[in-house]
Amino acid sequence: MASWVNGFSRSFLPCSLENRPGLAKIGKREPVPVVSFNGARKQKWNINVRGVAQTSGPSRLHQDCPDNFAIEYEEKIDEIRQLLRSKGEDDPSESLVLVDAIQRGGLSSYYEEEIESLIQKHYVASCASIYGYYSLRDVSLLFRLLRQHGHYISPDVFNNFKGKDGRFRRNLSQDIRGLMELYEVAQLSFQGEYILDEAASFSGHILREYCLANVDNNLSRMVTGKLRYPYHKTIPRLTRKDFLQDIEGINGWGKTLRELALMDLRKGQSVFQGELAQVSKWWNELGLAKKLKLVRNQLPKWYTWSMSVLIDDFSLSLQRVEITKSTAFIYLIDDIFDVVGTLNELTIFTEAVNKWEYAAVNMLPDYMKMCYRALLDTTNDIGREIYKRHGHNPIDSLKTSWASLCNAYLVEAKWFASGVSPTADMHLENGKVSTGVYVALVHLFFLLGLGRTDGGTINFPDISQLLSDVATIFRLCNDLGGAKDGNEDGTDGSYIDLCMKDHPGVSVAQARERVVDVIASQWKSLNKECFRLNHSSASSFKKASLNLARIVPLMYDYDDNQRLPVLEEYVKFTLFNQTNTII
Repeated sequence: MASWVNGFSRSFLPCSLENRPGLAKIGKREPVPVVSFNGARKQKWNINVRGVAQTSGPSRLHQDCPDNFAIEYEEKIDEIRQLLRSKGEDDPSESLVLVDAIQRGGLSSYYEEEIESLIQKHYVASCASIYGYYSLRDVSLLFRLLRQHGHYISPDVFNNFKGKDGRFRRNLSQDIRGLMELYEVAQLSFQGEYILDEAASFSGHILREYCLANVDNNLSRMVTGKLRYPYHKTIPRLTRKDFLQDIEGINGWGKTLRELALMDLRKGQSVFQGELAQVSKWWNELGLAKKLKLVRNQLPKWYTWSMSVLIDDFSLSLQRVEITKSTAFIYLIDDIFDVVGTLNELTIFTEAVNKWEYAAVNMLPDYMKMCYRALLDTTNDIGREIYKRHGHNPIDSLKTSWASLCNAYLVEAKWFASGVSPTADMHLENGKVSTGVYVALVHLFFLLGLGRTDGGTINFPDISQLLSDVATIFRLCNDLGGAKDGNEDGTDGSYIDLCMKDHPGVSVAQARERVVDVIASQWKSLNKECFRLNHSSASSFKKASLNLARIVPLMYDYDDNQRLPVLEEYVKFTLFNQTNTII
């Protein structure tokens, strides 16, 4: 592997509008330039991974770790644990700040029991103490932490910060840190919580004014980051570089927490590099990239997806590796439908996937046979691994997810071939499936040990709304980012384009605003589903699904050169940079 030159100018899951010719355009499909590892197209994201994926052995980071690293690492973890316990007993307000800092540092997985115990104590006490004498910052922080951990408290508590006119008091505009916390709270709102909608508008407006005042200080930088990437909609471990730059000055424990976060980052780099090497070995041995020259060959990009979704638990190596394999096939099949196959060939391929029989390979053209066999082999192997670990083989559900994906791709291919444009709603409903989100999350659901038939666990009907919410957010962010990436005139075949066709006279700006509103609405639905699943057996799956929704904005945060500098920086920080030169 020479270098990472994928550019990330296409979507993270393979539904990029750059790769799709556009539903409104009629005519022959034209091959799309494919970004490869040999520099075939100008690099847009040049992350050098030379040597990382050449071997499945220990990474260089692991080899460079001193012998006492593990001992010191555990000592730091225990030091923060003791601090957390003492703050919970002696200083309730300070304990909330510490919990928030632990979470922002991406370290909460080490203290789940202590944090839950502490949050439970605050919840019990909150009914009597949240009104009246807490500051805006304290009330907002307590509200957010309670809701994040599945404890309900009414947003009516924020009426205490309103004047007689029923609006948030203007004198709060001087409390920038309090407004930052209020803005964070608003990201966890449910449908119908109008007080939190007001909070979002009020705090966001003042914070943006503060940034426009060009105040050149550390607080202004923090406000800018908060507006762009609020905590609830961001993956802490992936974006903690900004937080680590500020944490050292926090109380007396900031230095210790920062040191632990950097050690945790170093450990994560070793784990993630080893996994990237493992999937690279699998991909190279599969040989599909050599067989199918027109499809994308972007393994590090595919791994970044699974790494981001399951970044909170280093022990989930098997899950990250297997989901990367599934993601590779999502991309591969997407490209077969978009740039390689004729409509007749795609119809036959879809029939074969629905049959899920090795004998069906005989009905396929030669270039599809190798891909079809590999898809069945890989998915069946995943099913056997799940059986080995959890006692049941979910192959029926896995193959159904692949059939649904190909069916959705075929619908889009038929729309394209006929020149018939669907309505925006038809596009969205089919597009939720064609993102590949369902395939990835169905596989992950079983890899995490859920869906057993022996009772005592959660099943598909319990997560159907969660899946739909994540897929909708992904689809619409894809269309929104794709329109920004490649076409601003409303002819890209996306939801934006189709919305304009459904409603003549609507401008591109108005259609984009409509998409933003729908995404915001879906986040509220997702928040409610995540809240409902907090104390269920699907808690780990909920976190992973939420991380998938969180990573989408970073995938479409283009600059004027159509690059993704923020995502590039975060992935370099998480995977490759030496900790002693990072900050």
